[in-house]
Amino acid sequence: MNLFIDQRNIGPGASCFIIAEVAQAHDGSLGTAHAYIDAVARTGADAIKFQTHFAAAESTPGEPFRVKFSPQDATRHDYWKRLEFTPDQWRGLAEHARDKGLVFLSTPFSGAAVELLDRLQMAAWKVGSGEVTNLPMLRQMAATRRPVLLSSGMSSWEELDEAARTIRQQGAPFAIFQCTTSYPCPAERVGLNVLAELRQRYDCPVGLSDHSGTTYASLAAVTLGANLLEMHVVLSRECFGPDVKASVTIDEMADLVRGVRFIERAMANPMDKQQVAGEMTELKQMFGKSIVAARDLPAGRQLERDDLALKKPGTGIPAARLDEIIGRRLAAAVKADTLLAEEHLD
Repeated sequence: MNLFIDQRNIGPGASCFIIAEVAQAHDGSLGTAHAYIDAVARTGADAIKFQTHFAAAESTPGEPFRVKFSPQDATRHDYWKRLEFTPDQWRGLAEHARDKGLVFLSTPFSGAAVELLDRLQMAAWKVGSGEVTNLPMLRQMAATRRPVLLSSGMSSWEELDEAARTIRQQGAPFAIFQCTTSYPCPAERVGLNVLAELRQRYDCPVGLSDHSGTTYASLAAVTLGANLLEMHVVLSRECFGPDVKASVTIDEMADLVRGVRFIERAMANPMDKQQVAGEMTELKQMFGKSIVAARDLPAGRQLERDDLALKKPGTGIPAARLDEIIGRRLAAAVKADTLLAEEHLD
């Protein structure tokens, strides 16, 4: 069931593989793309992911915008064209990421993009939600025998079944991300329950591609056994682009990584409650309550409830024994706030 990406074990028993998705947040600026690599490296994420677009190979000139956000691009084809990098520029990005200890990933959106990324020896393939039914491209990627990471944001079970069969026929391992193609994704549509369904149906590592714009869903997914996380990231919420509302900032990404690693340590160390209670004896005495004299009491006094108070520390007769102490007689006089002991009682 487990797979390996750049020698990183992914699946049950391994640390969650965390991908910071830049996508096209660089808005076509090569310098900004490199700045994202430096920033993501500081968060502790395992991988950085871009998107590789070649307008002529993936889009017709009249492709409409899903959401018209760009004042300088008349069509989505124009937008893809503006975001293109050259093969040498992609190589530079890949080398920079690896120098920073990050796994370099980029989602291809055409056969030409697959060919380019294959030449860069990319460690795994990420398939966008809109490409799950692009079986020829799935075969092209899976033929390399490198892991294929499928997003399922727009897919039916039948479409995912066919994609899984196609990849398996080529002999490549794969993982599937639960995601919802909604930017940002509301809590009601995150689909955390689908993680277990994916794991049972496909017997593969599963993850969450989180478009909520928060860290909450991803942290919950880890407690439910997610093996991978993918999160859109931006340098600032003031950045330009269609995915900003569905992204977290660099600082939030770092906090997410810390949270995931904290949860993993907690889950890897199940508690023996009885053992821990035994280790807390001194603290229990410090914070616990004892039965004490509420005021000066004479010898022979038959104790009533008003004669007694419950106060720290817990080194005397425990507060839990109050009912059995009421009605006992004092063998000797005691001062107010004295912790009662057995020798004080007949």
